[in-house]
Amino acid sequence: MNIRVGLGYDVHRLVADRPLWLGGIRIDSPLGLLGHSDADVLLHALSDAILGAANCRDIGYHFPDTSPQYENADSKLLLAEVVRIVGRKGFSIVNVDATVCAEKPKLSPYIDPMRLCIASVLNIDADCVSVKATTTERLGFTGRQEGISAYAVVLLEKQS
Repeated sequence: MNIRVGLGYDVHRLVADRPLWLGGIRIDSPLGLLGHSDADVLLHALSDAILGAANCRDIGYHFPDTSPQYENADSKLLLAEVVRIVGRKGFSIVNVDATVCAEKPKLSPYIDPMRLCIASVLNIDADCVSVKATTTERLGFTGRQEGISAYAVVLLEKQS
């Protein structure tokens, strides 16, 4: 059995006049994340974790922010492509553990919809997807509500 672990991290700035997307779910918030795509930090961190575990570089390599093709892109579609990329190398996703760092809004009501959405895109059981939310106790850029960050860890298994 060939198993691999990957770690991903992403951060985006909070701004007015942008929708807030996290874990593939639109979150009710007066501020959204700034980015070339929909700026879903959770799905971007997860994409990097998956790509890293399979030694397939990173999300910026596959979906450059200089390409008009990915402007306002739905990160669920990018994540689905990441699954295809690692699938071509024989890898499947075993489980995901992710944490979103945000002072506001409170994410508790959105955790289960995020888990279900991610599981659907990854084509794995929702029980294999853990999403957690935390604050930074008002410290740093997250605490000042300047941005949101996310961490993700993934376990891949290579089919023999």
